[in-house]
Amino acid sequence: MPGFPAGRAKERREPPESGQDRPTRHDAPERDRDRAIRHDAPERDRDRAIRHDVPEPGRDRADGRREPPEPRRDRAERRGVPGIVRYLAAAVLVRTADGGAAVGLVLLALDPGLRLRDAAATGGLLAAALSAPHLIGPWAAHRLDRSRDSRRILTVAYLLYGAGLAAGSLALGRAPLVAAVALVAVAGACGPLLTGGLSSRLGGIVGPSVREQRRAQGWDSLTYGIAGTAGPGVVAAFAGLLGPLPALLGLSCAAAAAALLTWTLPRDGRERPAGEETPGVLAGMAVMARIGPLRRVTLLTLLSAPQIGALPVIAAVLAPHLTHRPGAAATLTVATGLGSLAGSLVVTVFPLRGEPETLALRLFAVTAATTALCALAPAYPLALAGFAAIGAANAVSFTATLAARQAYAPPGARAQVFVTSAGLKVALASVGSATAGAAAGLGGDALLLITAALFGVAVLAAAGDLALTGGRRAGRRAARRPAPDQASPPQRSPSACP
Repeated sequence: MPGFPAGRAKERREPPESGQDRPTRHDAPERDRDRAIRHDAPERDRDRAIRHDVPEPGRDRADGRREPPEPRRDRAERRGVPGIVRYLAAAVLVRTADGGAAVGLVLLALDPGLRLRDAAATGGLLAAALSAPHLIGPWAAHRLDRSRDSRRILTVAYLLYGAGLAAGSLALGRAPLVAAVALVAVAGACGPLLTGGLSSRLGGIVGPSVREQRRAQGWDSLTYGIAGTAGPGVVAAFAGLLGPLPALLGLSCAAAAAALLTWTLPRDGRERPAGEETPGVLAGMAVMARIGPLRRVTLLTLLSAPQIGALPVIAAVLAPHLTHRPGAAATLTVATGLGSLAGSLVVTVFPLRGEPETLALRLFAVTAATTALCALAPAYPLALAGFAAIGAANAVSFTATLAARQAYAPPGARAQVFVTSAGLKVALASVGSATAGAAAGLGGDALLLITAALFGVAVLAAAGDLALTGGRRAGRRAARRPAPDQASPPQRSPSACP
């Protein structure tokens, strides 16, 4: 055996003489000799360590530090399916289900076959029951941060979402309305984990380099764009062919499939540092106000959220003033979705570079200017291009906020930061939709200018906070500091066996 004295190797290969007792556990010299030969590892591991000159798993290194065993790749990874591919498949499925559920519930309530009294109000009530529970997201995220294996919580949440959506859809018209609303609310309570909860897992799935992280965040942003565009479209198409109930049951099946894919994702692989505790719900929300870069990015996110809900209403108000073509408002909304997809693809192919906070400030300023220019469009084709540009700018700036949360959020509160931001964004988007509907008399161009002004206020407030607190250097240090779940794995020799 290479690397060991020939005498000992020979002595070990020779069987004991007839009648000679085998060494017992209490025979210290024999035990020490065998340990020196075996090094407390299987012989194949010892040979591999000798051949490739790498530290043995679990053994003490020369500098006195313990070399942890290399984590095994999960089964699907060994079969050639990377974790990021499974993540993206699960994200598209579950977020498409979430994006189309509200439209499907409204169409189901309006279905003449159910003969519901005040069907439009019932559809609005079901849509509200699906979105309002997003406000309990911080409590769900707290359990996600405390969990050693977040896959379990996410898998159960996606199964509950699908079951609640299917049961609520089946109950409508067959059971008391309160029962259907309660079942839909169960699905809505899982909603924050479909968005921010899943995004909080992305950093531990891809590689540790900044470029890999930024490209993955671009892919993640793309899943939101696909869900927002394809979800309502798929539901409308299936509802026209088979009816709204089969369409909603199909969304439930998509959520269940996403749950199965989520369970196959790599484990978190994070070890909590000694003395680190997961902050409570209120303390986790306070983190977003205490850490400067997070505070400013959250401010940008919240003040820009009303535009997301207001844009479909603005399109409906603006289009008739620019053209008399039927379906012009829907075309403006589709242009926004296509622009969002294009923006996400750009940041996937060309990942964002630089400090996340600075990127967010600049990109939100660009979005404000794009929205203001769209309000000044004198003709429908220019408005169409302007809505597409707004969608692209929103997608790129959203990717910057994902990078900022990943870079600045403490590991023990990362899920709470992602989920709380997502929940508040959904709530404020609903406020923006309702406000735009109430102020429709102002005109579409005036509403666009108001949303652009909100973006401008957000950028100025964040820049002022940065100037007053001097947070740029702290933000750069936080961005450069690797998170525990992004730490580089132990380096191995290129010739080492997998």
